[in-house]
Amino acid sequence: MSVEYNPTWRYGGNQMKRWRLKAGGTREELGAACNYSPDTIKAMEQGVRMPTPRALDAADELFHAEGLLSAAKDYVKREPYPARAQDFMLYEQQAITVWWYEPLLIPGPLQTESFARRLIGNHVPPLDEETIEERVAARLERQEIHTRKPLVACSYVVYEAALVAPYVAKDQLLHLLEVGRRHNVSIQVLPFSRAMTAALHGEMILLETRDHERLAYTEAPSTSQLTADPEVMTAQTERLSLIRSMALDPDESARFIERMVETCER
Repeated sequence: MSVEYNPTWRYGGNQMKRWRLKAGGTREELGAACNYSPDTIKAMEQGVRMPTPRALDAADELFHAEGLLSAAKDYVKREPYPARAQDFMLYEQQAITVWWYEPLLIPGPLQTESFARRLIGNHVPPLDEETIEERVAARLERQEIHTRKPLVACSYVVYEAALVAPYVAKDQLLHLLEVGRRHNVSIQVLPFSRAMTAALHGEMILLETRDHERLAYTEAPSTSQLTADPEVMTAQTERLSLIRSMALDPDESARFIERMVETCER
C-alpha cells in the first residue's frame, strides 16, 4: 500500500518527536493527552499521518514547547490530492493549454459536485469524511481553469462510455453543455461507432505551461506518470490527434449530449 505524506507532515512530526524526547515523554502519554493510540502518534512522528491540531496542541502543552508546536498548525495541512497526482496538479495550475482524453470518466475539471462526490466517496479503500470533503472541494476548485486570466485553451475528448455510465445524471450532462459554450473550451464526444484501438488504451492529458514546458500525464488506479520525455510526448500527441480526428466536432458533440439529456427527461 502506498503511503501518502508531504514534507511538512514529516517536519511537523519530527519536531513533535524531538520535543517529546527532550521532555522525556512517551507516545503513550501524548496519546492519552489527545485521545490517540501510541501507534497513531508514531505514524504522525514519522510523517506517515498528518500531525493533527489536537496532537500538536497537546504536545505543545505537555512538553512545554511554548507555542512552537502549536504554531505548526498553520503549515501542516492535509494534501487535497492523492500523492500520485500532486505534481500534475501543480503543473495544471500553470497551464496555458490542456488537451484531455477520457475514456471512462468525466474529466475532473468538468465534474459537478454530485458526480465528484460519488466518485470520491466510492474510493477503495474507503476514505474518511474529512478527506472526502477536502478532495471534493479541491476538485471543484479546478474548474477555475476555464475562467482564469489569461484564458487557458482547454480541449476535451470524452468517449461515449463515460457519458452513458449509470451514475452520469442529467445535471452532469447539462454542465458539460454549459462549460462547452465557453469560447476557450472545446468538448468533443467519441461515439462507440467511431472508436478505434487507440481510444481503448486509457486516459491521457497533454499540457503546456506558461514557461512553454510540454508534459504528458497518464493515470491508473494506483500509479501515474508525468513526463516531458520527447518520445512519449510525440507518441501521445499522435494518439490524441487520431482520437480527435475521429470524434464528433464540438457542435455535433453538443447535439449528441442534448439528445442524451432528452432521453433522461423521458
